[in-house]
Amino acid sequence: MVMDWQAIDTVLLDMDGTLLDLHFDNYFWQTHLPRRYAQVHGLAEVEARTLLEARFAAEHGTLNWYCLDFWQRELQIDIFALKREVSHLIGLRPHSAAFLDALVAAGKSVWLVTNAHADSIRLKMEQVPLSRWVDNVISSHAVGAAKESPLFWQTLQQQYPFDVTRTLFVDDTLSVLTAAQTYGIRHLLCILQPDSRQPPRTVTAFPAVVDFDQLLPVV
Repeated sequence: MVMDWQAIDTVLLDMDGTLLDLHFDNYFWQTHLPRRYAQVHGLAEVEARTLLEARFAAEHGTLNWYCLDFWQRELQIDIFALKREVSHLIGLRPHSAAFLDALVAAGKSVWLVTNAHADSIRLKMEQVPLSRWVDNVISSHAVGAAKESPLFWQTLQQQYPFDVTRTLFVDDTLSVLTAAQTYGIRHLLCILQPDSRQPPRTVTAFPAVVDFDQLLPVV
């Protein structure tokens, strides 16, 4: 892919599934949490998984869906402690470090813009120090709305002014990219393989890449 880097000053990057391998999150929510929830609450694992899937679906796309405090209250289990049990699975997606190095070297303003809860960000930063590359770390929980919501983008612009016409936003979630597009961000990019253990997806609604090496060099 040929990116017009001369037309871009600010790069907004999602964390999970964009810079970091989504395998950690998928494994945690789909396998580890149901298994441990079943053990704690005396349920069969298949019963726990069915129960949790229904509760997750009810909150999908909302701020609650991404909120560890919310799920800790709802499920009566220490979500953060359980995440630590599998934190060794946290890691960068291929070529993320090289891409971040290139953005910094080119003088771009690099922001981490994520729906992740502050505790989740902290845990992941312990494993992968993303702060070495980014100018701002912005969580939707601090903004007060999920990235799927127009309110997120309006509030982000008020708190951290940026030129939407000279901004690139990279994410792996189509509903989030659609919200950013509706707000007016000109340069949008979708990640096709957010989870390294899953095959690349087919996406036609937005420009898309499998890995960041397709965007190098940044000049």
